[in-house]
Amino acid sequence: MLDDSGSRIARELREWIATAPPGARLPSTRELAARHQAGPVTVQKALRTLTAQGLVEARPGVGTFVRAVRAARAADYGWQTAAMSATTAPPSALPAALRTAPNDVIAFHSGFPDRELLPERLVRSALARVARSDAALSRPPAAGLPELQAWFAGELRAATPADVAPPTPRDVVVLPGSQSGLSAVFRALIGRGQPVLMESPTYWGAIQAATRAGVRIVPVPSGGHGPDPEELSRAFAESGARLFYAQPSYANPTGAQWSPDHARRVLEVVREHGAFLLEDDWAHDFGITTTPSPVAASDDSGHVLYLRSLTKSVSPALRVAGIVARGAARDRLLADRAAESMYVSGLLQAAALDVVTQPAWARHLRGLRQQLRARRDLLVGSLTEHAPQVHVEQVPAGGLHLWARLPDDTDLARVVGECEAAGVVVAPGTEWFPAEPTAPFLRLSFAGPDPGRFPAGARILGEVLFRG
Repeated sequence: MLDDSGSRIARELREWIATAPPGARLPSTRELAARHQAGPVTVQKALRTLTAQGLVEARPGVGTFVRAVRAARAADYGWQTAAMSATTAPPSALPAALRTAPNDVIAFHSGFPDRELLPERLVRSALARVARSDAALSRPPAAGLPELQAWFAGELRAATPADVAPPTPRDVVVLPGSQSGLSAVFRALIGRGQPVLMESPTYWGAIQAATRAGVRIVPVPSGGHGPDPEELSRAFAESGARLFYAQPSYANPTGAQWSPDHARRVLEVVREHGAFLLEDDWAHDFGITTTPSPVAASDDSGHVLYLRSLTKSVSPALRVAGIVARGAARDRLLADRAAESMYVSGLLQAAALDVVTQPAWARHLRGLRQQLRARRDLLVGSLTEHAPQVHVEQVPAGGLHLWARLPDDTDLARVVGECEAAGVVVAPGTEWFPAEPTAPFLRLSFAGPDPGRFPAGARILGEVLFRG
C-alpha cells in the first residue's frame, strides 16, 4: 500500500501521463525524489503501482516510459445481433448475479442491493404488525390484496397524462416477484415456439424465463439510448413477433434510459404492428439523477404490459411485484398465475404494502438516491484511477450497475477466474446477451457491500487486465 506521499506522487504522475504521448520518458527516480521531497523507496513504490495499472513500463538500464493503454475500441458490431438468430444453447444453471459470495471477497457481481441500502427498520416493523393482523391467517384474492392493487395502479396513475385513461386497481395482478411475471407473460401470451423480441444485451432473467417457456428469442441490438425504432419495426415485420420485452428506465445491464421522444417512437412501432410492449420497470425506485417516466403511463389501449417489482427496493425476503395489464391479456395472466401458484402470500403482500405506505418510505428513497450516487461515483472514479483499461461508455442515471467494456482481445474467462482468485467476484457480460456477445463486458455492481473496498477491487481488476 502507498503512503500519503507515494499516493501524491502516483496521482501527479497519472495527470502528467494523461497528456503525454506513448513512449514519453518519465523523470528519473532521483529527479522525482527531489521534486517531491520523498525517499527513493517511496518513488519506486509509486512507479510500481503505475506499472501494475498498465500506465508505464520499465526498461532496465534505460528508464521508465509511458505505455500505450489498450483501451476498448469504438468498433460496434451490434448490427450482427439482428442479422443472426439467437443461440439455442441453454443458459447457465446459476447466473453470477445469484451467487452467494463469502464475506471476505469484494462483491461486484450481485444483482441485489446491500442490506444497508434497504429500509430495514420499516420492514421489521411491518412484519411485526402484519403477523398480528388477519393477513397472517387469511387467503387473499387470486389477483392480490385490493389495497395493494390500488397502490400499484396509483403509482402508475400519478405519471399518466390528463388525456390518457389511467389504470384501475382491477388492471393489476399481484405476483410473487417479477420473475414469475416474465414467465407468465411468455407462457400465457406468447406460447411455445413463438417469437419474442428482446433488447440485446438485456436482463438475464428474462432470457432464462423465455428459454424455459420455449419461446424463440429474436434479439434487437440496443445501446445507451435504447433500441433503434426502425430496427425494431424491421424485427417485428420479419419475425412476426407480437411482443417486445424492454427496460426503458435504467436498463439492466446497460443503464440506458429512454428519452420521452424515444419512448413515444417505440410505442408507435408497437402499436403499428398490433403488438405488446412488456415494460420491466425493475429499477423504478433507484433513480439517481433522473426520475423514471414509465412508457405505460402514455398507453390506455392495452399495448403496454407494465411490470414493477418491490423485491429489490423493499427486501429480497418480500418477493412481491405487480403487473398492470388490460383486457383479455389481464385475464389470461390471472388465469396462468392462479394455475401456477393460486395466490401470493397475503402476509408478504400486507408487509410490502405497509412499508411503501409509511411516510418514512419517501424519506428512505430520498436518502437512497444520495447513497447510490456516492457509490456509483466512487466505483467510476476507482476504475478510472486503477483500471484505465476498463471503458464505461455511459454513467447510468439510475439503477445499481455499471456496464463495463474490456479491451477487445481480453480473455474474459481468464479475467473472471483470476479476479475471483484474488478476492474479487465479477459478473461476465456474456450472461446478458440472448445471442453472441458483441464484445467482452463485465457488469459491475455499485450496490454491493463495503463500498470502501471499491478502490481495492478496481485495482485488482486493473492488475489482472494488465497481466493479460
